Amino acid sequence: MLARSPGGQLFDGLRLREGREAAREWVGVRSKSDHADVLIVGAGTSAGVAARHLANAGFKVVCLEQGDWVDPGNLPGNKPEYELAGSKDWHPDPNVRGRREDYPVDHSESDLPLWMYNGVGGTSVLYGGIWARALPSDFRVRTLDGVADDWPLTYDELLPYYQAVEREMRVSGLAGNPAYPPGFEPPLPAAPIHQTGRTMAEGMNRLGWHWWPGTNSIPTLNRPHSKEGQCVRYGVCRMGCPEGAKSSTDVTHLRDAVELGAQVVTRARVARVTLDERGRANGAVYLRDGREHFQPASLVIMAAGGIGTPRLLLMSASHRFPDGLANSSGLVGKRLMLHPYAASVGVYEDDLENWLGPAGEHIGSMQFYESDPSRGFVRGAKWALLPIAGPLEAAEKWTDPRSLSGEELWGEGSADRMKSFVRMLQWHVVPEDLPEESNLVSLHPSLTDSDGLPAAKVHYRVSDNTRKIVDFNLARTLEAHEAAGATKAWVAGRNLMTGHNTGTAKMGDDPATSVVDRFGRTHDVPNLYIIDASVFTTSTGVNPTATICALAKRTAGHIASNAREQEVAS
Repeated sequence: MLARSPGGQLFDGLRLREGREAAREWVGVRSKSDHADVLIVGAGTSAGVAARHLANAGFKVVCLEQGDWVDPGNLPGNKPEYELAGSKDWHPDPNVRGRREDYPVDHSESDLPLWMYNGVGGTSVLYGGIWARALPSDFRVRTLDGVADDWPLTYDELLPYYQAVEREMRVSGLAGNPAYPPGFEPPLPAAPIHQTGRTMAEGMNRLGWHWWPGTNSIPTLNRPHSKEGQCVRYGVCRMGCPEGAKSSTDVTHLRDAVELGAQVVTRARVARVTLDERGRANGAVYLRDGREHFQPASLVIMAAGGIGTPRLLLMSASHRFPDGLANSSGLVGKRLMLHPYAASVGVYEDDLENWLGPAGEHIGSMQFYESDPSRGFVRGAKWALLPIAGPLEAAEKWTDPRSLSGEELWGEGSADRMKSFVRMLQWHVVPEDLPEESNLVSLHPSLTDSDGLPAAKVHYRVSDNTRKIVDFNLARTLEAHEAAGATKAWVAGRNLMTGHNTGTAKMGDDPATSVVDRFGRTHDVPNLYIIDASVFTTSTGVNPTATICALAKRTAGHIASNAREQEVAS
């Protein structure tokens, strides 16, 4: 029996019922009441999508999360000191936050530090809410450009899952973006294009360059009985939304998953995933309040992120997998891809009210996204027009050592420069970062987290190709500022922080050259799946959240629909 969803996609109701029946069969073979059908390591972005789907399908789901639930009232965005709090207690770099639930990341051999958030909702709590699907070319980089590898699936295969999660994440935007094939129709209307977007759009029009209203996972309309609020335009989305009006998965998915019977165990730091005598994943050992616990499960899903997942797989080495769990390819932790952000800033004559939210992207551009051999590099970048959060960020844009503003913030005229943040616009450039095995995550030989487990060590160097993408696009953004009427514009930084940590457990068809198959199942352990950004074959040149959520939805649906054939722990 087929039922058509409001979004026009076909869902097989019979297969869903069969999945629930299979889940009940799993229930019948549990030996203990605490046995989970599905154990998810992490309770972040991908985990939220999968947990709600699987709980709704009738599986007993347990998530182990080393952080805790976030009280929106504790977020800094509606407080006078919001920028100060955002620079410490709510900073996206775990080394700066330094909370007990964070694990340190040694980036002394990396060209840039890394962002992540440990807690229910994961990094989606502190992301800007920018929503961008990968483009069809992103799945065919080897075929089109002769570099990296093609994904083992296509844009069209992922399309129904993009559409499904866009409804779940209450994505707002304008349909018809010509950068994409037909069918990208956000379920909610776009936020108003206020003065910032209009000013820059006029400049882009003068140049004849592509731009489009921002697409963000930030609801512009209220929904009856929704756990989310409606955007009130604080403009501080990157520090979390105190109204609960940004679609982080602690709000959109995990509360529903708990109501459906899923269990989220917080302050539970996983030490290793365990195997039974047949080499099947049968649970995880975790530390909570200084005590060791074991969570048994029939199937295990890794959802700890592009740094956390390889860290845990390497920590789960055994006699069967001496180089790390599911690592017969030797690729666990390797091919780390980041998006080394770059930014340019322009100062304009008029007060642009650029503090007005949402602080996802006001407008975006894909003008220089696809490869053009005449540029001297392959692939390209997405641009996002972002607001300046406040005077402290404005000061940073003037004084950062990587800034090329050409003048000091302090001294004569400093007061006017401090006030200029309401007249500033910034383009963020998101370059595609191609995979290299020398960029990797490993276990630190001596540094540990608060429970004595090895910290992550990151080795990452920006490639020549990525540098060329960044330099070319920064030069074009300065042209855009000039066309839009900026009185002054400069490069405000290269190699800025990124929370886009991808590629450390590569997806592919060949077990010798990949860690997981096209559904996220590890080649080495048939009941161990990975659903976070570590499975990315290439980084794409867009913000990864949409693709993370779509892949998690696809994998969860595959598990539910094929439960009877799924190998499980004994």
